[in-house]
Amino acid sequence: MSDAPLYLAAFFAMLGVLVVVHEFGHFLVARWCGVKVLRFAVGFGKPLWIGRFGRDRTEWAICAVPLGGYVKMLDEREGAVAPEDLPRAYNRLSVGRRSLIVLAGPFANFLLAIAIYWGVFWIGSLELLPVLGDPPADSPAAHAGIHNGEQVRAVEGEPVTSWQDFRWVLVQKSVDHDVVNLEVINERQEIAFRRLSLASLREGGWDGEAFDYLGLNFFRPRLPPVIGKVVAGSVAEQAGLQPGDEIEAVGTTPVQSWYQIQQLVGASAGKLLTLHLRRGEDALSVELRPQAVAQNGQTVGRIGVAAADSADTRRELRATVHYDFWVAGARACRETWDKSVFSLVMLGKMLKGEVSWRNLSGPVTLADYAGQTAKMGLDYYLKFTALVSVSLGVLNLLPVPVLDGGHLLYHILEVIKRGPLPERFMELGQQVGLAILLALMAFAFFNDINRLLSG
Repeated sequence: MSDAPLYLAAFFAMLGVLVVVHEFGHFLVARWCGVKVLRFAVGFGKPLWIGRFGRDRTEWAICAVPLGGYVKMLDEREGAVAPEDLPRAYNRLSVGRRSLIVLAGPFANFLLAIAIYWGVFWIGSLELLPVLGDPPADSPAAHAGIHNGEQVRAVEGEPVTSWQDFRWVLVQKSVDHDVVNLEVINERQEIAFRRLSLASLREGGWDGEAFDYLGLNFFRPRLPPVIGKVVAGSVAEQAGLQPGDEIEAVGTTPVQSWYQIQQLVGASAGKLLTLHLRRGEDALSVELRPQAVAQNGQTVGRIGVAAADSADTRRELRATVHYDFWVAGARACRETWDKSVFSLVMLGKMLKGEVSWRNLSGPVTLADYAGQTAKMGLDYYLKFTALVSVSLGVLNLLPVPVLDGGHLLYHILEVIKRGPLPERFMELGQQVGLAILLALMAFAFFNDINRLLSG
């Protein structure tokens, strides 16, 4: 709960920037086309603040419901227009100019995404390297022969430089590949190729965490089951554990790595455990009860010990990834394009039933991710903002009345008809579009609540 203010601040800051940029795109092109803008609003509902600026005394408003915004233009269909202002009415423009105004909002979101990616790629960001851990038994990654410590260099010949990069490229390839070839290099600097089946990802319908289906884990250092540090006042200190103690078994389960100890102790919160250990030449047994600790929405057991250091723990797992200025710009354009196309492909798969609608996210999930990325660092937060900006641009181009794409559809039909569309037809379209949009929002919000309840 202590993170709630940060999560909310990160979400509304991101949403505010995206809405202002989107609506400012409409505003600028409308002014360029000579249209009189009556109001520029951030949010909906009752205005909390209004200021009037410029030669047209345009109202700039901040409204009570901070989920969206709008630009209100002079239009004869929405009220009487003074004779001297008729040339500046939106409805008096050619279809081409009206279409430019409609497209300007989504286009502004795509430009913002390119600008953010460009800056992050040029300045550089500290990224986790794509180093793999031991996969679960009988998983696709295990069948592919992946071993702990192997670093991915390329997926189907496409180079990857970070864990995030690897995730994105792999999910992209999963759209039209049943099997992908991973080029990896192990700790001995030997290059190998792993053929990874994506069948389980397809069968899962991309519902949930893609890497879980494939059995792909991040690298885990192979730490010996030797205690390096005992926390003062902890359960371990009270039980008499000391640095240098080698744990040989937890209960009746023999252990050979620190990771096994973490798993067994973590699953035993509040339960009495017996640790069998070796201290020098002596074999000892110690009873203790792991303390219950909340972690990532779950209760886990902790006893207050840390592993002994080894060369494996000092392996460098992060690197600063950056590109030259123009290379960063080209990569930013490609990143924006790829994510736009992927959004449309996944939407098509949802409509065809190949991907679960449970993947649709609402404001609660967005707020959660905004907060998480803000805690991870500015570069992660900016990249998430760019991703949402792309999604907002794509969403607004869908041919659904109420959205920008719906208005563009009206303009196309107007060209085909060679004349204005009937008012009744447009009103019905708006009602249908609003119903579709409300249904999608309700479904996304339902998914959000489901995720919260299921953890």
